[in-house]
Amino acid sequence: METWITAGYEPSLPVTEKSNPLTRDIDKADAKHIVHLLKNCDAEIFKKEWDAHESYQTLSSESVIQKMIHLAKKVEEMLKDPEESLIVMSGCGTSGRLAFLLATSFNGLLKELQHDQIYSYIIAGGDKALLISQESTEDSPQRGVEMLRMACEGKKRVLFIGISCGLSAPFVAGQIDFCMHNLNVFTPVVMGFNPVKMARNEPICGWPLTFRRVLERMEELQKSNEAFIINPVLGPEAISGSSRLKGGSATKIILETIFLAGHEAFFSSKNITVQHILKRMEIYKEVHTVTYSQSDKIAFLVQQVGESLQQSGHVYYIGWSSLGVMGVIDASECIPTFGADIEDVRGFISKGYDELKNNEGDLSSVGPAFRIGHVDFVNDVLPHVSKSDIIIFLFALDNDLHDIETLANQTKLKTSNLHAVCHAYPEFSLPIDLQKMFSSVLSIAWPAVPLESEGYHIKQELSTKWILNAISTGGHILKGKIYCNYMLDLKVTNTKLFKRAVNILQKFTRCSHSESFKALLQAIYDVEELTDAMADADVIEHTIAASTRTRVLPTALVILIRHCSVSEAKSRLDAHPVIREAVEACLAASQG
Repeated sequence: METWITAGYEPSLPVTEKSNPLTRDIDKADAKHIVHLLKNCDAEIFKKEWDAHESYQTLSSESVIQKMIHLAKKVEEMLKDPEESLIVMSGCGTSGRLAFLLATSFNGLLKELQHDQIYSYIIAGGDKALLISQESTEDSPQRGVEMLRMACEGKKRVLFIGISCGLSAPFVAGQIDFCMHNLNVFTPVVMGFNPVKMARNEPICGWPLTFRRVLERMEELQKSNEAFIINPVLGPEAISGSSRLKGGSATKIILETIFLAGHEAFFSSKNITVQHILKRMEIYKEVHTVTYSQSDKIAFLVQQVGESLQQSGHVYYIGWSSLGVMGVIDASECIPTFGADIEDVRGFISKGYDELKNNEGDLSSVGPAFRIGHVDFVNDVLPHVSKSDIIIFLFALDNDLHDIETLANQTKLKTSNLHAVCHAYPEFSLPIDLQKMFSSVLSIAWPAVPLESEGYHIKQELSTKWILNAISTGGHILKGKIYCNYMLDLKVTNTKLFKRAVNILQKFTRCSHSESFKALLQAIYDVEELTDAMADADVIEHTIAASTRTRVLPTALVILIRHCSVSEAKSRLDAHPVIREAVEACLAASQG
């Protein structure tokens, strides 16, 4: 098989944007094979070295481990002086959602230990972005700085962790630059999964620097441990550019490892060593093994979800505790990744915002999509559930089984298409009566109940993330939203996604950059002839216009393949409900 590591493989693209040769034909795979391919891609997170490319760091590289040790010691220091200290994680999209998850989880752990809370998060677009993607906000470095200033007001020592999987988000670049100009307060850390030389180097609108230039200055500060760049290479994503997959998982693994090591040093006086860090990495590798040992049952759910989506049905994740949060996060990512409708995949958490513990509190008044409690599911959604919808409960056996049984009974009155993802332990077993309520139960068996010191069920969270990523990715593949291993219907809502869309058009049509750019604008503005104002506008203006459009990328693709008008391209897409089939039909006709 061709390897992505060779110099000639998609040379213009950074690792996080390349296509993974493992999954080149994932769009034609059945549910079982989709899960098998995702398993193999996720396993690349733990790869110890990339053959023939010694310069690529991995998660277990000595340089990466040493930086993690330094940062764990910083966490220990901050726990000693919580009033003056703050750990802030910031990111856009998936990275921001994981920053939220980790901040709330570790603050919860500190609360259990009766210690002052020191974790905070920033997500581009504010808390609305936890539920509905606010992609355009990631293009503003100024807004990133503004939110960072507000988060850190009054603190004398701040460990700032900017997360950008592709080392590309201007929002994070602005924050890192601000930190480097205020080293008396900030220790800046950036986390991503490309080498620095592959960081985004395009000009940022209204700002003098590029992400790469910010990192090049960071490299100098890193020599004196004043700043840190953690950027192991994980290999390309299973779906090209979909950093919610490996990028999101590795973010969780790295930061949890750092924080837990710092906590153990402070609360239990444990030394932070290389062996200690590597041992914890092995725990996550075990989670991968345990999770994918249930590949057949995961594939069954992928098939069920695919059939629901093919029938214009909906997918509802009904979760308890932090597993509910994992459901909410996975659902929120389907809109920008697959061009899904806001109602296609939704997550609900048992106590709603009381359990979410987000900065801005209850957002229910913003709109129906922001009503996320189980009571909202029962009142708003359940009365309208149809036979094409699928409902998946997410829980562990130390959750409130009476509450689970009560809601399952209510749900069964409306549909039999009810399934469970359940985390079990030797001390607990799923009662037979409850088990009978589900059409299927995917049970992940753990050797023991996790200790609170492990950080609030971190194994179950990552396991559930992998399962839900497989379900939503696989379901949308079966719906025809992926071509080869590319997002065929992604939302073109920020400069990164605009550039990705142009790259996809060039790859599949062999057209020039300017031809691809023009076709994309025609699809965005729904015009045959572009005005001078449209053609000369900044990319950010194009992304704002694109945010209200559907099928932008597929329309542009058909325009280029068939050399046709916008209206004809839209008609051809209308003739094929499955977008992948529409594109394949146009490609076949053009080659005939």
